[in-house]
Amino acid sequence: MKKILFGALSLAVAMSLNAKVFATVDGIEITDVDIAPMFAGVSGVDLNNLPPEIQKQAVDRAIDIRILINAAKKSGIEKSDLYKKQLEIVKDEIALRAWQARELNNTKVSPKETSEYYEKNKDKFIEPAAMNASHILVKDEKTAKDIISTLGKLKGEELSKKFSEIAIQKSIEPIAKQTGGNLGWFAKGQMVKEFGDAAEKLKNGEFTKTPVKTQFGYHIILKNDSRNQKQLSLEEVKPYIENVVKQIKFQENFEKKFKDLKAKAKVEYK
Repeated sequence: MKKILFGALSLAVAMSLNAKVFATVDGIEITDVDIAPMFAGVSGVDLNNLPPEIQKQAVDRAIDIRILINAAKKSGIEKSDLYKKQLEIVKDEIALRAWQARELNNTKVSPKETSEYYEKNKDKFIEPAAMNASHILVKDEKTAKDIISTLGKLKGEELSKKFSEIAIQKSIEPIAKQTGGNLGWFAKGQMVKEFGDAAEKLKNGEFTKTPVKTQFGYHIILKNDSRNQKQLSLEEVKPYIENVVKQIKFQENFEKKFKDLKAKAKVEYK
């Protein structure tokens, strides 16, 4: 049995133990366990970090499936011979997953193991330098210059409020009406070069006095805040590390157990 199988199964097991509820259908919960299969084969997907529109599409799809499942059950399909035969096929897999869930749940992580993992992987727990900025995006340079003129010498809360109002009224960014032009926090290199370079040069509370041209149009950028690179403490990442170490120990222990079981099993090829 390959490591990839253990990894996939342990991931599914972990999700089932810490399921997040996104919706309910006739009282039945729709969790990340229901949504995860939609992204099977796509590595590195964190359901909680998906764009809201993608997450909603996945949840809506899971809701549709649950509605059909409920209808199937109400039809009496569970009493049919066909259903019973199909059920027998999946019973073994359910037993394996339940067993793994129990083994994972019984895997303990000591404070020493958590601390050692942190010290060995300290470079992975660095929060990069980042900035928080807002922008107003328009199609032409003249409009951008007019907006800069309107903002004039405003500062502080007065500037932030006016900037947000103009973003809602004039920005061509699709979600500006909801965000007021606020882009949230982003690290160096996450934005297109022209935008990132211009934002980097600003001090907190300053806005660009000349339009910044990118492939999307002309931007006026307001730098709301910034933070330096930071080494995250053990306490800040402890829950994450405990989960990682638990997964590693579970996989190592389970693979060892499998080798022992295979060595003792009586296998005959026909």
